[in-house]
Amino acid sequence: MADIITPNISLALYNYLCHNIVGTKDHVKTIRLMNTVRDNFSSDKSFTCITSGSYGEGLEMRGSDLDIMLVRTTIKVNADTQTDFNPSITYLFMDTDDVKPGFTQLRLEYSRNQYILESCEEHNGKHYFSSALCKGKILLFIKGETIHGPCISNKTGVLDLAFSLHCKTWISSAVNWITRSGSSWPSHNVKQSIIKHGVLFVPIGVHGSPKEDLEWRVSFSVAEKLLINTFTHTQLMCYALLKMILKDVIANDSECKDLLCSYFLKTIIFWISEELPSSVWKPDNIITCFMRCFSRLVYCVEHSVCSHYFIPEYNMFENKIEGRARDVLLEKLNTLHSYSWRCILFSDQISNFDVAMWSFPIEPFTLYVNDVKKIVQSSMLHLANGLLETYSELDIFNTGLLHNIWCHHFSLKQLYAYYISQRCSRLAQRLPIDGAIINNKYQYKQYKSCLSTLLTNVYHDAVSGWLMVASLFYKTKQYRKALYIIRYSISKCTFDKLFFGMTLSEIHYLSLKLLSFNKASVACLLKILFVDLIQLTENSTLTPDELLMEGWNQQYSIPSTAYVYFLSVLCHYHLNDVRHCQDSIQDLKIVIGERYLMPDVRSTVEAYTLLGIALQLFGDKESARQAFLQSLEIYPDESNNSAAMRLL
Repeated sequence: MADIITPNISLALYNYLCHNIVGTKDHVKTIRLMNTVRDNFSSDKSFTCITSGSYGEGLEMRGSDLDIMLVRTTIKVNADTQTDFNPSITYLFMDTDDVKPGFTQLRLEYSRNQYILESCEEHNGKHYFSSALCKGKILLFIKGETIHGPCISNKTGVLDLAFSLHCKTWISSAVNWITRSGSSWPSHNVKQSIIKHGVLFVPIGVHGSPKEDLEWRVSFSVAEKLLINTFTHTQLMCYALLKMILKDVIANDSECKDLLCSYFLKTIIFWISEELPSSVWKPDNIITCFMRCFSRLVYCVEHSVCSHYFIPEYNMFENKIEGRARDVLLEKLNTLHSYSWRCILFSDQISNFDVAMWSFPIEPFTLYVNDVKKIVQSSMLHLANGLLETYSELDIFNTGLLHNIWCHHFSLKQLYAYYISQRCSRLAQRLPIDGAIINNKYQYKQYKSCLSTLLTNVYHDAVSGWLMVASLFYKTKQYRKALYIIRYSISKCTFDKLFFGMTLSEIHYLSLKLLSFNKASVACLLKILFVDLIQLTENSTLTPDELLMEGWNQQYSIPSTAYVYFLSVLCHYHLNDVRHCQDSIQDLKIVIGERYLMPDVRSTVEAYTLLGIALQLFGDKESARQAFLQSLEIYPDESNNSAAMRLL
């Protein structure tokens, strides 16, 4: 008997996914906006940064990794006649002779770059830019990473960097896409934006091809982001459901694990989006839409054909979904398909789905809090923001960038302000600051420059920015000014504050309920409620002298709640205020004992090290030794824990 699908079931599933998996439309929009702003800040004259993959499209799924495309702007690929010439640019030309659809060789036309010349190989009297040599040379600069397809992956496998090339021209093999679809999707304007951008190339060839090391794959990553940005929320949820079935169910079978990938699922959604009017993709129809997508996947596997969306001649299943592999996968898919929409319940992420529980509309406040929770607990956002902080050449005061910011609407301006503020801490730490302010115009100018940069740094969270200002006052021996800022910072370390990775408590729910009435943006929310770590960089001019140590030049990531009392100890010590010095040490012990606003184990490790230094300074050597030992017991890696050297 056929499974009866009612709008009630579809709406319940839609609500469940909004609440537990994908988030609301506003949440997805926020992730996309944050990616856009961060990409703009990460790009420079040499590289354009593009956050791609699912997270770049606004989806953070369990087990997702962060995909970053770094497009080399000093290399231009031409698909036809070269129209301009710049002697500082390397020019390559597409050569698709005897290459499968979707791939190309890149023939060298002109270059003065030694790195490029060394990455070329000669073939039939012509020189081609080698995809294999390109990745190999990148590995020489990024130690300890591995090659993963076209990407360079970090040790944990959560970050994939794809060094890419750009062609401004829309390539001939994809020209039929422009006029192929007779439907209203994608719209004319979206198509024009896609064509205007052109295409990218990533360093990987056809597996088993005799010229594999010389081939590059054509990438439509930007085009795909633009297409997915036009999706209704229901379309995006269908994509999420397919990914869950793949990752949680199909990939659990060892014989099926590596046969399908998310890109195939995305391609199927694109094809079906051409066939169905946008009005069909709505919440009360999500199950019907999902089953249509899943049925198409079964069909593609059955016939061993999955045509690339932009280049249909490129069958992505060729030499992959064939023979026994195809039979095993098809049997698995047919079994799942026999359960109709209930096949999704085999995923443990949705196995507790109850139609009765989710049939009613969810309160806006509940959705708001859930979106905040997703931001706070987002490992992808934490990783991506951390990458931006390490980008040392960022010029946040670039006039062109500031002009672009001014032209954006208010919510986007707030995000730009957030990332500018986050970045200013690292910039200020590179400015030369001597111990005391003296009557020297140059020193005073540097001090004022550092102070103004740090005052810009206070807008991305509630505490850490002000503590960096206090660090400047401490380094310049203005201890009473530093204590004034410290007292203000302590007043902000309240129980309603947030940090990355935390679990929200009842106090947080009450605080967020007040903010929800004002519909506070994410940037505003982070500024009011977030408490970030204190990031003291290598060779930072703002690191207190007591933290400096010969033979130790690593950066510190210190919880703000520990640093605020540590800095208080230092100020009172230099003011010979013994009683308040003791009080601050006691407060430091309390925040460590309660792990107050400390996001992870490493935070506790650094806090114990600070306690040891404070006790050592105060003359209690035995208690200091115990604090250092406690730090090492929690984190025994002596090469990454300064407590080991302080015990010597």
